[in-house]
Amino acid sequence: MTGTASPLLFLDVDGPLIPFGGTGTGAYPTYPTYPPAPPPSVSPLLARLDPAHGARLAALPYELVWATTWGEDANAWVAPRLGLPDLPVVPWPDGPEEPGVHWKVPALVEWAAGRAFAWVDDEIGGADRVWVAARHPGPALLHRVDPRRGLGDADYAALAAWPG
Repeated sequence: MTGTASPLLFLDVDGPLIPFGGTGTGAYPTYPTYPPAPPPSVSPLLARLDPAHGARLAALPYELVWATTWGEDANAWVAPRLGLPDLPVVPWPDGPEEPGVHWKVPALVEWAAGRAFAWVDDEIGGADRVWVAARHPGPALLHRVDPRRGLGDADYAALAAWPG
């Protein structure tokens, strides 16, 4: 994308970065937590956050943006564990939701303001793709991640190849 801004990569945390599922044995790999230890109110699942995601995300040709209900807590608790700097955070509106469309979608399209973007989330559906295609003038990749596994090699390959 010579001469233009890098595409945005809107990142959800729960599901893509902190997977919910386990391996065939039911266990899930955990990683050391780094000081400071989060208070119990943050998330006991932070130990599932693979620190290797940080370098992999930073190597992608995107401007990273948090698109998560973690809000600024993503910068306090997730970014340091991934070795990422503080990232911009999409604020979520308090207003009415668009019927049939994921509640994040209108805010992401507004934030992108016509700029190319990819969105990584575990709750993306067909109605979201239709809504974005009808209302966003730039390229958009809505990439659904399996929340049982989180971001994996195939997801990173798809993100690296887009826009192709």
